[in-house]
Amino acid sequence: MRKITTIAEMRTAAAGLRAAGKSIALVPTMGALHAGHAALITAAAGRADAVVVSVFANPLAFGPNEQFAGYPRSPDADSRLCEGMGVEVVFMPSTEEMFPRGYSSFVSEEAVGKPLCGISRPAHFRGVTTAAAKLINIVRPDLLVLGQRDAQQAAVLRKMIGDLHFGVEIAVVPTVREPDGLAAGVRNAGLTATQRQDALAIHAALQRAKEMADSGTKNPDRLIAEATHILSQRRRVRVIYVSIVDRETMEPVREVVPGRHMLAIAAWVDEVRLIDNIVL
Repeated sequence: MRKITTIAEMRTAAAGLRAAGKSIALVPTMGALHAGHAALITAAAGRADAVVVSVFANPLAFGPNEQFAGYPRSPDADSRLCEGMGVEVVFMPSTEEMFPRGYSSFVSEEAVGKPLCGISRPAHFRGVTTAAAKLINIVRPDLLVLGQRDAQQAAVLRKMIGDLHFGVEIAVVPTVREPDGLAAGVRNAGLTATQRQDALAIHAALQRAKEMADSGTKNPDRLIAEATHILSQRRRVRVIYVSIVDRETMEPVREVVPGRHMLAIAAWVDEVRLIDNIVL
């Protein structure tokens, strides 16, 4: 496994892989890798000859009141996980390498990223699309592998890739859940035992809504009301949004269409922000 920290070296390595006739899958991450990331790497390895994992805590994805400096980082552990899984290259650029002094160019998707997380984090997806566009241009992968837990991010990147003709396929891997049902995520480690118990209401709300939809309930208002009621039973949970949306556009729907629509939840558990979703 190669560990690369500069854009120039990453370009050269990727060009070498392509010259050798290898297809490339890129798994973009913010670091602090966990079981969810491992599932992305496994999926990438099954669909491409070489896997490149980017480990880059993107400062543009954080708002002015969000703690970029406190975001979990574990570069050594990340490298060990990737090496153990047969990753070809780990790309670990610094902030200065990706966004040097004087940097002023951005990519902005103006529709899919507006609702849901785009309301409470208005600059977030511009940061995501800008970093993703740079990574795609640097690595030039055949496949971009993303997770279902970040469904809106995946939809935003799919729209950007289509609109800008990047020619990259996207694969979305099902959410990995911990034994108690909580979606695997970087912020889980910051939950106390009590907070975690309250956080499980998110999974319970999603499951209940899916059960109702599976039983024939197609009215979004009824499903949202039931999910919101479950969340409201937990003292530490403060709802940011509970919404049923089209999986591609992230727009609200009037009637649930199985497989096409999903219930998305974002909530604070005390000071920890969690997101999750389920396809209905």
